[in-house]
Amino acid sequence: MKTTWTLDSTQSDVLIKMRHSIIAYLGGTTNKFGGYVNIEDNEIEDASVEFSLDINNKTESFQQIDTNLQLQDFFDVDEHPIISFKSTSFQKINNNINFFKGDLTIKDVTRVVELDAEFIGVNNYNGEKKVAFEIKGDIKRQDFGLDYNSYHHNGGLALGKDIKLIANLEFSI
Repeated sequence: MKTTWTLDSTQSDVLIKMRHSIIAYLGGTTNKFGGYVNIEDNEIEDASVEFSLDINNKTESFQQIDTNLQLQDFFDVDEHPIISFKSTSFQKINNNINFFKGDLTIKDVTRVVELDAEFIGVNNYNGEKKVAFEIKGDIKRQDFGLDYNSYHHNGGLALGKDIKLIANLEFSI
């Protein structure tokens, strides 16, 4: 039996960073998340995950931590406001460590990436069943056309070639 868990955006967040700089912290209470995880017969090794993130949300409480790197400059958010991921395979290593392989779309580019997924666990909260993952991955900027003249915008410190994506995602049924 397949169970579909829906992403609870108020309990989720995403951190996007590079060496020497945090680009943005996107808290679910102020940003739009969408997504779900399907789990077959309560076995995590059969999970499939899909999520999307609207990075063009301009609420007053949006936290732009590093003013040197604007999301607008980096991701061209007016033209391409959604970052999305859809898993194509899932590999369970042990109870907590897993790998998702899937299609990541940033701007108008889709590439296959592998993300580490730590299964945090299942619990009940206020009578609602929850499941939580921490998903991490290093994404090569150039693969997605994320070029940025970083030398001048970061006090002369060269930024890394990879973007680190850390997503804490909580799902409920």
